[in-house]
Amino acid sequence: MIGVKYEELTGPEPGTTVVVGLSGGVDSTLTAALLKERGCRVIGVTMSQWKGDLPPLPNGQKLHGSCYGPDEKEDIEDCKKFCSEHGIEYHVIDVKDEYQKQVLDYFKAEYRAGRTPNPCIRCNNLVKFGAMLSGVEKMGIAYDYFCTGHYAKIVRPTEPLQLSYGDTTFENGVMPPMIACASDSTKDQAYFLYRIPSKTLEKVRFPLGQYTKKEVFAMARERGLRAAEKEESQDFIPSEYFELLFKDKPSVPGDIIDLDGHVLGHHKGIEHYTVGQRRGLGVSSSRPLYVHSIDSEKNLVVLAPDNDLFSTSLIADDWVFPAGYEPKTAFKGMAKIRLASRPVEAVIEPYEQKDGESFTGKAYRVRFSVPQRAVAPGQSVVIYRDGVISGGGVIAKAIQATSEEAEKAREDLHKTEIEQGSKAHER
Repeated sequence: MIGVKYEELTGPEPGTTVVVGLSGGVDSTLTAALLKERGCRVIGVTMSQWKGDLPPLPNGQKLHGSCYGPDEKEDIEDCKKFCSEHGIEYHVIDVKDEYQKQVLDYFKAEYRAGRTPNPCIRCNNLVKFGAMLSGVEKMGIAYDYFCTGHYAKIVRPTEPLQLSYGDTTFENGVMPPMIACASDSTKDQAYFLYRIPSKTLEKVRFPLGQYTKKEVFAMARERGLRAAEKEESQDFIPSEYFELLFKDKPSVPGDIIDLDGHVLGHHKGIEHYTVGQRRGLGVSSSRPLYVHSIDSEKNLVVLAPDNDLFSTSLIADDWVFPAGYEPKTAFKGMAKIRLASRPVEAVIEPYEQKDGESFTGKAYRVRFSVPQRAVAPGQSVVIYRDGVISGGGVIAKAIQATSEEAEKAREDLHKTEIEQGSKAHER
């Protein structure tokens, strides 16, 4: 999009010491095996997060590697066995308190504030690439690289970062490591990693970034890795645990209204709803209704028809940019408002705070070239340029589209879905 050139960072080199974050799954296990074959000194580490404060799932159900739950003990045993068989030093790092504070407490607080959190993003930054690495260093373990099984890449611009934003006034240019998308777009995890600081990324590498998931399973089976036979892990907290996590405080029921303020029904607590939701609303209507917004101050859930869920822009705060550089003027990029959404062309520009508004850090406005559906406060908007993340922030509020803009966006979205369906059928 902008013509900036990047070089993919190499390594780890044979003979270097590499700490590998192990979960017991096929991705991290293969990562460790490949690095061992390369001639690196590999040290496996696993986070211990679960406090044992949730009961087992009913009917003997398994979580299959979810990052929080009673299966953690089994995963650690699998990692320990794998490391023992492959001559790899292994440690378990206790991050329970930090995980409780930075992820679980945040998760609950955001939902209770009427926002939709993304705990995986927060966990990566503050726990997996934060508290766990701090624990490694406190143990006196020196390492050259930290590797995980994420599907992403680390690159570095070949010219000062500031130039890519049109800034020629800088005195000392920086060329920090940046996160780029993986070769396998269907498994790309760059979105979840955008908040990791540049300083941390200097030692981070993702050895699987160049492979497809199919290739990863094939390589794992070639090496006889038992992890290749495991079911893929779920994302974060299973729905079965949602109710249990929120039992620390009683839910506060309230009204469900439409955009004109008419009461349509009653909700069981705003933490049970999110923007764009249709199922489980308990409201009868002659046309489909969706959660349009949530008013935490008035304890209201607001419903609307699909057309009213489109936004022309959003305001986001709590931004993270490579090397901490904050763009001073507007710039173009591809904006992604959630993991499952397609990136859309957008203009990102500094936003002047108005009376009554409050933001965390400097706010930016993201103007979409095509209105986006169900923009949810609390989620992250991540900006890509040439397949490389150039920044991201937490959505504070959405700016609604007109009915004409929304109708056109719906038509475009429907057309895209048909085209994607045709291509998938051809494959």
